[in-house]
Amino acid sequence: MVNYQENQKDISLKIKEARKLFILSCEIVVLNFLSILPVTAATEEPVLSVVYGQENANQWRGISDRLQTTGMKYCVISLSDVKSGGDWGDRRVLFLPNVETLTPTQAIALEDWMSRGGRLIASGPVGSLSSPGVRQLLRSLLGGYWGFSLSDTEQIQAAKTKIPEWTNQTGLFGKVRGGVVIPNDMGTESPAVWNSKDNPAAVVTTERSTFLGWRWGTDTASAAELDNAWLKTSVNHYLTALAPSNRTKKIAGGSQSCSTTVAAAPLVQGSREVGGQGSRGVQGQRGSSSPLSPSFTPPKTATAPIPRPLPMVKPPSSQEAIDQLEQAVRLDVAPNSNEPINHNQAIALQQELENLIGRVESAHLAVLANAANVGEAISEEKQSSRHLNTYTPQSLKEQPTQLASTKLGALAMSNEQALAQVRVIAKNLPQLIAQKNYALARQQWLAAKTTLWQQFPVDRRLAQPEIRAVWLDRGTIVRAGSKAGLAQIFDRLAQAGINTVFFETVNAGYTIYPSQVAKEQNPLIRGWNPLEEAVKLAHERDMELHAWVWTFAAGNQRHNEILNLNPNYPGPVLAAHPDWANYDNLGNMIPVGQTKPFFDPANPEVRQYLLKLYEEIVTKYNVDGLQLDYIRYPFQDPSAGRTYGYGKAARAQFQKLTGVDPVNISPSQADLWQKWTTFRTEQVDSFVAQVSQQLRQKQPNLILSVAVFPLPEIERIQKIQQNWETWARRGDVDLIVPMTYALDTSRFQRLAQPWIASKQLGATLLVPGIRLLSLPTIGAFDQLQLVRDLPVSGYALFAAENFSNDLQKIFSSTQGRIQSKTSEPIPHRQPFQTAAIRYTALQREWKFVFQNDQRQRPSQKISDFNNQAEVLRSALNQLAASPSANKLLVAKASLTRFQSQFRVLMSQELKSNSYQVKVWENRLVTIERLLRYGERRVQLHTL
Repeated sequence: MVNYQENQKDISLKIKEARKLFILSCEIVVLNFLSILPVTAATEEPVLSVVYGQENANQWRGISDRLQTTGMKYCVISLSDVKSGGDWGDRRVLFLPNVETLTPTQAIALEDWMSRGGRLIASGPVGSLSSPGVRQLLRSLLGGYWGFSLSDTEQIQAAKTKIPEWTNQTGLFGKVRGGVVIPNDMGTESPAVWNSKDNPAAVVTTERSTFLGWRWGTDTASAAELDNAWLKTSVNHYLTALAPSNRTKKIAGGSQSCSTTVAAAPLVQGSREVGGQGSRGVQGQRGSSSPLSPSFTPPKTATAPIPRPLPMVKPPSSQEAIDQLEQAVRLDVAPNSNEPINHNQAIALQQELENLIGRVESAHLAVLANAANVGEAISEEKQSSRHLNTYTPQSLKEQPTQLASTKLGALAMSNEQALAQVRVIAKNLPQLIAQKNYALARQQWLAAKTTLWQQFPVDRRLAQPEIRAVWLDRGTIVRAGSKAGLAQIFDRLAQAGINTVFFETVNAGYTIYPSQVAKEQNPLIRGWNPLEEAVKLAHERDMELHAWVWTFAAGNQRHNEILNLNPNYPGPVLAAHPDWANYDNLGNMIPVGQTKPFFDPANPEVRQYLLKLYEEIVTKYNVDGLQLDYIRYPFQDPSAGRTYGYGKAARAQFQKLTGVDPVNISPSQADLWQKWTTFRTEQVDSFVAQVSQQLRQKQPNLILSVAVFPLPEIERIQKIQQNWETWARRGDVDLIVPMTYALDTSRFQRLAQPWIASKQLGATLLVPGIRLLSLPTIGAFDQLQLVRDLPVSGYALFAAENFSNDLQKIFSSTQGRIQSKTSEPIPHRQPFQTAAIRYTALQREWKFVFQNDQRQRPSQKISDFNNQAEVLRSALNQLAASPSANKLLVAKASLTRFQSQFRVLMSQELKSNSYQVKVWENRLVTIERLLRYGERRVQLHTL
């Protein structure tokens, strides 16, 4: 390894010396080859800047050809130069063709540029692979978003619009293969629609932007004449709308001229790369000199030589387990902005406040009900000395006004006053927006949200038994440095009530422990075995430890940088077994714009190696579970010609099945392409099943979980071949952990809700993921409260590295360890006991509400409710105490009867607090799912 690193340093120095001369000599050749005409200091200023980047590099030949036939003066800028304060925004119109990934920095720069008069034209699923915050901002900038791709070519036709130039040109309309653009309601027009059911939008435009719903510049999407007509019409529209003196005026802050080169694009001859610039050096990801590249024939659908993509710009440091989900940033409009708020946005803002009110009330009810329960069990003398100042339900019933004279009661009264103020703001918000007083509406909304966050009871226990998991990442383990350092981490997690740790055990092809199976222990670990120590530390603190492993991702360029290795080093396993590697349709081991090489899941040697490695982990170390990460293919976009899965084994197997080498088919061959997609998906499906069956034979009590993407199922299968609903239905896994990462609670709920409500998961438990990076402490608590109000059994936090002292303090108060002889059950380990305890907590809340509500209820109604509730409580307690098949049937039947009558029994509360009634219904659904999971987990014949 030392000699290898030294050689790499020597090579790197030589590359740096040669690179400058190489670039100077090749620049003009590159420009001519890419058909980008240099823009000289002509008398006529260019009117258009066109963005070139990794995302559209494979399509650049077609894009540049069409740009030149428009007859417009234009210049080319690099996507990496799109940043605030950069010398890029010097034209009035910017064209963003087919760029699917934008960083938060780039999105914010575009917003700033457009606010100063810039106009934007975009095409294709722009920003669709970006983080949630970026997508949210782009929706505002573009007046809509890419909804979904159309499966066939469709006719685009004119729609009614107030802008005559959109409808006066016949060249704008014809056959196109694209996607539906979902427009915003206000300030957006749709000058062209698809000739299909309901005539969805094909183009949307605003006074600042035009969004074309197809990949401009690609022959598979549209004809050159139609593309050019739309671009010229859009540019002319914005130039005409400007005052004559401003039509060629540069925007303040921009450069005096834009770059006419694509300096980072390497020279290509045929399909062989002969040079380039950037972190990859002269040799790119693929070349005849690479010892890891097998003989590879590009698909027949490939046309003329395509320029190599830009080298990867070094990304900001982020957690490797989720680096496909770039950090999501909340990109709200500034509170003092008078930017219009449309009708749908107004409804969303109002609903967000109302939901937050519900979460605050729900949290307070849990605290009060728990305090009242404690009050029943302790004497009056002890009660007065406790810091919670809890009270018995009887005293509350006899003297309801006594609440105001107590510490807890005063808090409740203060909370009610704050909620009343916020309700007034929520009620008046639509009126402010109708009056176009947008700045004041934003200010009041933000103030109301801040007030509500301050009302959360973060210093009192409110949690029920739940899965409280955290990913303990490799970086944190390395920084711990020893058993003593690791012990401090586990102490903090235990004090905070965390009961499950996903411990990063296999990362970038390295193990965190000295393995007899893997090629190499992580070089950053010296002289100790973190996995062995972690298992002991977790069990000593009554926590579970699950080994978290990268499955099909075999290396990592970011990790190579830390180790000072060649960026293209594929990791120790692929370096030893190059035939195990996977490839994209251009022969790249590392897909364009990504950072990791992958194994070929169809390779039987790969599968046996991984199974043997996992067997070593679960048998040699007393781990409680195994979590599969990167259990998928890399991200792809078939409609843009970016596909993956062409490993040696996969190609041979598919050709044997169909008689066709998959590199010779394309998405336009619908039947064959579907077979190819199904084939790759089944490789992942069958491996999950194989892991489940083989490891559970070795360790029957092993908990198997998967970290997965919360994309819609059809999109997910097309992009990454990850069909985790199948794994759940078959019972292959115990926990589905979707990476529902967002920096605002409403976005988090939108990501998680489809899977929480899904009927496709069988008896598998769903555990939403919450990303802590850049998330405010109280924002994290808000997302936790939402999880507790939804029908799920817990959460997972990413990651220990971001587990701050403030967060630990709140967690310790609200869910920390209780000093008792019996430990709190974990849902995936003790589902029946968890169900019984969670139901008892529900009963406490109902009892508290009935006893402290001033409204009169018929005594018979309360008696009926209590009787039915007690029948269910008895059935659940008996099942928890001594499980049997018969007791399980009784409990399930009792729960079904109670659920069917619940809304009738709660009719009065439903009118006054529908949110809380829905929360109670959700918690009953959680109990139902725990019973189903327990039924599967504990086989009936053993009960």
